[in-house]
Amino acid sequence: MMRRMVQKSPLDAPANGAPAWARYRRIMKLLMAVTVVTVVVALGLLFAFNGAVSVHYYIAAALGISFTMLLGGGLMGLAFLSNGTGHDESVDNRMPDRDKLWSPRED
Repeated sequence: MMRRMVQKSPLDAPANGAPAWARYRRIMKLLMAVTVVTVVVALGLLFAFNGAVSVHYYIAAALGISFTMLLGGGLMGLAFLSNGTGHDESVDNRMPDRDKLWSPRED
């Protein structure tokens, strides 16, 4: 059975990869700034509506908001990075025919 060789990813070439990763780092820096502003506003609103509650409440809220925003934004940025640079096209995702996989058993 002949196997097709996997195509090289455009991100493997330094000429293509360096600008793409620089753009990703720039987007992550912007996301970090937006996250800090969002956390400060959220903590201010929580303090305005709830008053002085346990410091653990504010720490948990800040960590939860930060983790959610940075993880979601980072993963979305990686999806855009791989799609925008042509990295997704280098993947061979051809599956065998459905009939070969799901044919009824003959006993």
